[in-house]
Amino acid sequence: MSNKNRTPLYILLISIHGLIRGHNLELGRDADTGGQTKYVVELAKAIAKQSNVERVDLVTRLIIDDAVDADYGLETEALAENAQIVRIEAGPEGYIPKEELWSHLDGFTDRLFAWLLEQPRLPNVIHTHYADAGYVGVRLSHLTGLPLIHTGHSLGRDKLRRLLGSGIPLEQIEERYHMLQRVSAEEDTLSNADLVITSTRNEIEDQYELYDYYTPEKMAIIPPGTDLDQFHPLTDDQEEIAFQEVLAKFLNNPEKPIILALSRPDQRKNIVTLLEAYGQSPRLQELANLVIVAGNRQDIRELNEGAQNVLTELLLVMDCYDLYGRVALPKHHSSGEVADIYRLAAKSKGVFVNPALTEPFGLTLLEAAASGLPLVATENGGPVDIIGNCQNGLLVDPLNEKAIAEALLQILEDADLWQQFSENGLKNVAKFYSWEAHAQTYLQKIQPLVLQQEPLPKPTFSPKAGQYRKRAIFTAIDNTLLGDAEALTQFIQLVRQQHRRFLFGIATGRRLDSVLKILKTYGIPTPDVLITSLGTEIYYPPRYTADIAWNYHIDHWWTPQVLRRIIDPLPGITLQPKNQQSRFKVSYYYDANIAPSMEEILTLLRQQELSVNTTLSFGQYLDFVPARASKGLALRYVARQWNIPLEQVLVNGGSGGDEDMLRGNTLGVVVDNRHREELLNLSDSDRVYFADSAHAGGILEAIAHYDFFNL
Repeated sequence: MSNKNRTPLYILLISIHGLIRGHNLELGRDADTGGQTKYVVELAKAIAKQSNVERVDLVTRLIIDDAVDADYGLETEALAENAQIVRIEAGPEGYIPKEELWSHLDGFTDRLFAWLLEQPRLPNVIHTHYADAGYVGVRLSHLTGLPLIHTGHSLGRDKLRRLLGSGIPLEQIEERYHMLQRVSAEEDTLSNADLVITSTRNEIEDQYELYDYYTPEKMAIIPPGTDLDQFHPLTDDQEEIAFQEVLAKFLNNPEKPIILALSRPDQRKNIVTLLEAYGQSPRLQELANLVIVAGNRQDIRELNEGAQNVLTELLLVMDCYDLYGRVALPKHHSSGEVADIYRLAAKSKGVFVNPALTEPFGLTLLEAAASGLPLVATENGGPVDIIGNCQNGLLVDPLNEKAIAEALLQILEDADLWQQFSENGLKNVAKFYSWEAHAQTYLQKIQPLVLQQEPLPKPTFSPKAGQYRKRAIFTAIDNTLLGDAEALTQFIQLVRQQHRRFLFGIATGRRLDSVLKILKTYGIPTPDVLITSLGTEIYYPPRYTADIAWNYHIDHWWTPQVLRRIIDPLPGITLQPKNQQSRFKVSYYYDANIAPSMEEILTLLRQQELSVNTTLSFGQYLDFVPARASKGLALRYVARQWNIPLEQVLVNGGSGGDEDMLRGNTLGVVVDNRHREELLNLSDSDRVYFADSAHAGGILEAIAHYDFFNL
């Protein structure tokens, strides 16, 4: 094996939402702290144990909130000698649901990128978990050139399908879940990922198949493992299980077999239907107790609406069937007690049941099986593979109460079948679902990507050290810098007076020759940097040296001929003249009255497996550039070369083509013009200022607003 193959790996995992720490995970606390949090922590630990892994960083959100433990406010937390949790700010200090994180992800990306540049070296791969991390990972991959691996965990299109099926109006779904934003991020992630890791074949065939960018050949099935040191049957020398005392408060006959359900109080987990099945079966009530461990609560009234509804419904069903003394619904349990709860149910000759409407994978099924419990589980999703591999239970229609009850009775009434399922589970979980096997397969799958990786090369142009290190101003031209002659004169004077104190840059969709004519016509001082053709070209005066490293970096999956074959035949879209085209930009005129919508165009591109950046500016100019190119990405590249913090880069824009340049940690200003409505979705950002003045006057207003020269 070559030295290259033996290079120790540095792996970056990103999982943003929920409460993530290395011990006492608060699983089931809320909808955001479930199987994914456990998965990413166990994955980090398992990978770190492999001999050819040098370092693993699990990046999540920094949370400072009296309502949660102080652990989540630690910037770093050791998981192993070569693995750690790294926490980065994302929006407000307090703990917020994942649906409220979207507007803060660009800032999180910029802070994480700055942190990575401070490390001795960049990672070999970026591995993102869930849609929010995927959004961040795509941008980091574009900035660095590193391979992107993604694990979805739960997919927006699948959830949207189920929510619509339950009768919830689309408007209500969007208001609560921001589903359109999530699905868009997932489509973007799938189109840019080098590898998508799934837990089951069902996930590929039934869930990812719903996406426009559906490429099964980029997907690998690597089932997660389970901690066999923690989850195992009761040993002969184990003392009495303390959780027995908790159940004794609920149950008239606590010695009966236990039907155990363990999940969040979430409607999708379908535990109310399980309770209905139990309530409708006198035989089941005679044979066994039902124990539902549904997160932790102090007062149901203080929980979120979804959890309130589920727990309230459970209490109503218990009362309807008069199940007191036969059903336990404990208020509290710690993560350290979970393994003992499984062992207690196995000791009683009970059954573990997962009646979820759909289950992407089902870590609890593995934990239960490793503890010796037979399974009854939903036929929708991951349990199909788990029970198929382990041969330790029965699959059921989760909406059929009678089928659930019959499956439970079949196992409880047949001691030989119970023993067979128990033994099969113990044997096959160790065979198919160990973290050691997962880690080894994982590294085999990513190795080809590591060998092929082409991180962003060092720049061909090096600025004079320390000359412009403190701050920078970048501005667009059309409808931003130009349009008010008097304000432009004032801005030109300011540039000349203060030029030694900041780097001056132009970022435009125009080509270099067009920009140079404008600079000469209006007497605008020569910028230090010119970002042209929508971020596809970077030039450094006075000789206008092209940044070859940037050109090499963005020439990734760029196939303009294929793009034109797709777009040219569309109605209402006309190719612009040759002098508006460039090597890395294909430009069209767009007639909104005739042309397909932007969403339809994006769908078409994804279906053709084409990954590009698409921009509509001033309502009529439609541009396509490589996925790694944009004004915002080019600006961040330049800021990195000059070592200027993004927090001290003033960015001026006035149309949709400037949006990604304004997002994140830059000091943004949207000048007043008739096209600023294309940027109204940035109005909630505390780092984007909407100026009252138009054109260059808006830039001068923003300089005063931010007190720019005193930063």
